[in-house]
Amino acid sequence: MYISFKKTALLVLSIFFIISIISCNKKKLIEVVEVPLPSKEEKMTLGTPEDVVAQKGAFELVKLPYKYDDFSPNIDAVTMEIHYSRHYLTHTNNLNKTLAGTEKESLTIEELHKKLDMSDANMRNNLGGYYNHSLYFEILTPKGDAKPIDSLAARIARDFGSFESFKTQFSDAATKQFGSGWTWLVVDKTGKLQITSTPNQDNPLMPKQIVSGTPILAIDVWEHAYYLSYQSNRKKYISNFFNCINWKKVSQKFDEAIK
Repeated sequence: MYISFKKTALLVLSIFFIISIISCNKKKLIEVVEVPLPSKEEKMTLGTPEDVVAQKGAFELVKLPYKYDDFSPNIDAVTMEIHYSRHYLTHTNNLNKTLAGTEKESLTIEELHKKLDMSDANMRNNLGGYYNHSLYFEILTPKGDAKPIDSLAARIARDFGSFESFKTQFSDAATKQFGSGWTWLVVDKTGKLQITSTPNQDNPLMPKQIVSGTPILAIDVWEHAYYLSYQSNRKKYISNFFNCINWKKVSQKFDEAIK
């Protein structure tokens, strides 16, 4: 990734200003030396997803089959790197540390959610942080499909009226989520698709949720997921997120959930 820094422009103006003052005070002509702008771009090196490895434990990171800058301009490379190599990695390592040496270390991710004590803040945050980010990165792709097909497309049409109606409802829920959190497309116990949002690192697999079920699509609306490019314009981030959805993967998750 390359970033241009036109840092000498301000310097040139400053020199000209100082020289002008001296010239006026001394009533004397002073030669102005022109400083050329940089002719080459300055290089900033990003890491690669392959560089990121979780500490040994019960769970591993979802491997990314793409580079950090493949999502530009929808999601910038720096945001992708920070999100994956710091936030997601931290939750993974913390979860593995929490489980290490306990009877819970052999449980599946679904079993851990079922047995979760919601008053255990450490377990709740890191279990959710690991699961939520795993799903988020798994369903992203640099060149997203326009819309789902086959059985998922039919179910979306049945439960929301149309794909456009679903998209509007999902975007609205993500935009209105107060503070940090997530918005989900969930298959509930009856097989119906529902949209729901959760605060912080909670998710629909956890006990005592307003909507419970199996998540098949997730958008992270914590500021670390979008703020570098979009600042407070969460709505635009959500709109561009739809350019990056791997609907084939989401459809696969739907088919597994309704079996």
